[in-house]
Amino acid sequence: MKTIIKIKNKTFLLIVFLLVNTAAINAQNSSLGTLKQINAGLLNVGYTEAGPSNGTPVILLHGWPYDIHSYNEVVPILVSKGYHVFTPYLRGFGTTTFLSKDTFRNGQQAALATDIIAFMDALKIDKAVIGGFDWGARTAVVTAALWPERVKGLVSVSGYLVVNLEANLKPLPPKAELGWWYQYYFATERGKLGYSQNTYEFNKQIWQIASPLWNFDKATYDQTAQSFENPDHVAIVIHNYRWRQSLEAGEAKYDNLEKRLAAKPEIKVPTITIGSDFDGAFADGKAYANKFTGKYEHRILKGIGHNVPQEDPKSFAQAIIDVDQLK
Repeated sequence: MKTIIKIKNKTFLLIVFLLVNTAAINAQNSSLGTLKQINAGLLNVGYTEAGPSNGTPVILLHGWPYDIHSYNEVVPILVSKGYHVFTPYLRGFGTTTFLSKDTFRNGQQAALATDIIAFMDALKIDKAVIGGFDWGARTAVVTAALWPERVKGLVSVSGYLVVNLEANLKPLPPKAELGWWYQYYFATERGKLGYSQNTYEFNKQIWQIASPLWNFDKATYDQTAQSFENPDHVAIVIHNYRWRQSLEAGEAKYDNLEKRLAAKPEIKVPTITIGSDFDGAFADGKAYANKFTGKYEHRILKGIGHNVPQEDPKSFAQAIIDVDQLK
C-alpha cells in the first residue's frame, strides 16, 4: 500500500509509512504471530513473534527481494513443535527503520549480522537456532562465524555465503557473470534510479528468474512487495551490492569483523545446508562442505528455486527441527 503525501516534513512521512504499513502487514501475518517493534542497536526493528515463551528460540531471516512472509507456512509448523519463533525485517525492509536520520545506510554483511546480535540482546535471547536464505542465509552464517556462542544451530540455504571482497574482484565465466546481471546494473547511477522507480516490477522479475518453477500469484507477491516501500530500502540494497564489488566502502567500525570474515572462518555450530535448483552445479554442497566443521548435514531439494522456505516450507521447517537435534 503506497501512501503519497505532499509535505516536506520527513518525520511525518515516516510516521505515516509506519502506521499505514504496520496496519496492512499486521492484518495479513496472523500465521507469523504478532507484529511488534523493538529498539535494537541502530534500529527500531519490526518483527513477528509466535509460539510458547518457554520454547527454544528460533530466528528466521529473509533475503532480497523477499521479506518475513517467506515464512508464512514455516512458522506454524515450528510453533506446533513448541518453538518460540521470531521473524525480523532486515534493515531496509518492512517496518524496520533507523533510529537516527544521520546513520549511514549500510548494507555490508557485518552490519546486518550485528543487527541480529543487537536484536537478540534487546529481546534477551541468549542463544537461538538461526535459519535463512539469500541475505538471510549470509547473515545467519556470519553470525555463527563471529558469535558461535549465540547460535544453537544453523540452517543455511546455498551454504557458506560469506562475502570475500578480494575474491569478488576476480571475474567469473560468462555464464556465471550473466546470473549476477543486477549487481552490475546497481553499480551504475542509472541502475540506482531504475531500481528506485521500478522496484515493484524489478523485484517481481527477480522472483521469476530465481524460482522459475514457482507459480506464485499476485496476492502472494504483493504481500511481500509492501516491504519494499521502506524509506531506506533502495539505499540499503544499492549499498549492499556496491559494497560487494568494492565500489563503495563499508564503515570502519566493522573493519575488524570483516577482517575475521576475510579469513574464511570455519562454522563450528551444528549446521544443515540446503541446495536447490537455484544453486546449479553447486547444489550438491561439495564446494563448501569443508567450511562446516561441527555436526553437519547437506540436503538437496529438486524442483525448488531460491525462496526455499516459501516454495518448500515443510522441508525448511524440518531442517530447523533437525538441526536443533543434530547429533
